[in-house]
Amino acid sequence: MLIKAAINGGRSRDEHPAIPLTPAEIAVAAADAVAAGADVVHAHARTADGGQTIHPDDIGAMVRAVREGAPGVIVGTTTGLWTCSGHAERMELLAAWPADALPDFASVAFCEEGAAEAAELVLERGMVLESAVWSMDDVPALLAASTLHQNVRILIEPEDEDIEVAVDHARRIATALRDAGVTAPLLYHGYDETAWPLVRAAIDDGHETRVGFEDMLVLDEDAPAADTAAMVRLARELEGAARFAGARAEASGARA
Repeated sequence: MLIKAAINGGRSRDEHPAIPLTPAEIAVAAADAVAAGADVVHAHARTADGGQTIHPDDIGAMVRAVREGAPGVIVGTTTGLWTCSGHAERMELLAAWPADALPDFASVAFCEEGAAEAAELVLERGMVLESAVWSMDDVPALLAASTLHQNVRILIEPEDEDIEVAVDHARRIATALRDAGVTAPLLYHGYDETAWPLVRAAIDDGHETRVGFEDMLVLDEDAPAADTAAMVRLARELEGAARFAGARAEASGARA
């Protein structure tokens, strides 16, 4: 199972003192997360005052720091409209990302204006694309995109706060995508209260998942997480326990 480590998002140090903000801190957190068992890393470049940004200078600084401090780590970032003034500026900034320091992949949310155009530009720039849907309402736009079958994965990110509703919503989106012929891997992830339940649902459903400070601040039993690496280790433990339980059930069935 692929596990993505989302190491900072838009979190602040007020929420957790270990949130990585500077390029150097992001590089260390990325290396630690991969050493703990993450397959890829998702990070948001930050401005000097801690804001989220997709400005070429900040993206380049972050990517170079990861490449130098954590060689071999696969790192991606967001193209979210909340990082700039709107879609027109997003396209200008994305087109100006430094060719010698491009992220390995970039995420495009299909709830946003201009998502299809942004996804096309991600691929034109030579990056790997992953697209996100936040609700069933986003699915038609994703299915209509010219880039649909060029995604490395589809992120399913229900924003529902109720745990049962969020898990059910993720599963309904997954079914709709598969029924429409989408073959790319699917990844579930949530936020705060729904984060770990969606990790468990992803494991149960055979999908990819995501952990890290962007999504949660605690471990599965509400114990504070020291860092994203600790969350990655727990996710791997949950995956291993599920596999063991499945193998045990299969063996019991074979003996019956």
